[in-house]
Amino acid sequence: AGDYDNTTDSGIPNMDEEATAEEIIKGTDPALYLAIAVVVFAVIFIFIQIRKKRKADEIDSFFSNLEGDKFNLTLPAAVDEYYEVKEKCEKAGWEPGQSTGGAQPSPHHRALAQALMKRCIDDIPIVTHIQRESPGMNKLYSQSMCSVKQWKDYQAAEAMVSAEVEEVRAEADEIEPGWSQVIWRQAMQYSQMLKQKEEQAKKLQAEQQRAIAAQKAADAEKKNAEKAKYDAVKAKVDAEKARLANADQFEKDKIAKAEKAAQELLKAEEREKQSKSAFGGKGGMKKGFLG
Repeated sequence: AGDYDNTTDSGIPNMDEEATAEEIIKGTDPALYLAIAVVVFAVIFIFIQIRKKRKADEIDSFFSNLEGDKFNLTLPAAVDEYYEVKEKCEKAGWEPGQSTGGAQPSPHHRALAQALMKRCIDDIPIVTHIQRESPGMNKLYSQSMCSVKQWKDYQAAEAMVSAEVEEVRAEADEIEPGWSQVIWRQAMQYSQMLKQKEEQAKKLQAEQQRAIAAQKAADAEKKNAEKAKYDAVKAKVDAEKARLANADQFEKDKIAKAEKAAQELLKAEEREKQSKSAFGGKGGMKKGFLG
């Protein structure tokens, strides 16, 4: 009964209202429908892009948290130190590219060679790190399993390390022509030797610390044992002192009781004497009273 009924009372459809609705529909500008469709499409497009960006950010954040600063590498301080030594040597007259030819190297030549070798050895950790991570990173990138940021960080680190390797080789040839062919191999050998020496030193230090800890534990155990022994002896001495003190007190009490008993006995005898004396005196019974 409450539904809209587009009929007259006689049941005939209301033709005027239907005509009005049809005119409204026909009079609507098609551009309005197009504008509505564009707006709806734009809203859907923006929503999809926001979701994609949010998902990409989540993936980047995931990999960033997973790897951390894995490729946030920096060159060692020995790089700057080498160039400082080189500058001093050049001011002192050293010129690059001069081979010793088997002769005794000059002090500047020796100092520069030592500085470059130290630089090369200090570079070994970052070089081996990139070499170790390179196959895995390339595989992850080929399978789209790493973030863009992580891949860029890796590329920047790899480029920096590669440039350092080539720079060291170039500097090696300036110090001694042909040295670039073997300097990295020599540095690796020296690095292994230093690492072994460091590990041996750590092992020796650990053994010394264990020995010191064991000695401290033994000393503490000995001290505790001596203290326990002392406490036991002291307890026995204290117990004996207490026993003797109790025995002495018992003897004192016994003597006191004996003395008291003796005094009581003397008093009793004295009373008895006094009683006898009183009985035989003036008020006593005269001798021969019955005679």
